[in-house]
Amino acid sequence: MMNLFMLPMIPMYIDVSATTYIIQIIAGIAVTAGVVAGVVITKIKKKAKEKLNIDFDKKEVEEDIVVFDEEKTEE
Repeated sequence: MMNLFMLPMIPMYIDVSATTYIIQIIAGIAVTAGVVAGVVITKIKKKAKEKLNIDFDKKEVEEDIVVFDEEKTEE
């Protein structure tokens, strides 16, 4: 096992097309990780809302205030 680490470093040539494949692989992994994180966070938020009985979509509606002007009603 130690012989593997003692081998001299051999200079290697990485072709340009291989580099683009490596970049695509890294970008794919980053996008996949982002999507998975988003799905996991959404599921956690949904379970927390259900457990804590929180409804962010519910909007409070105020009743309309109606003012009667007696001067106009007498005419």
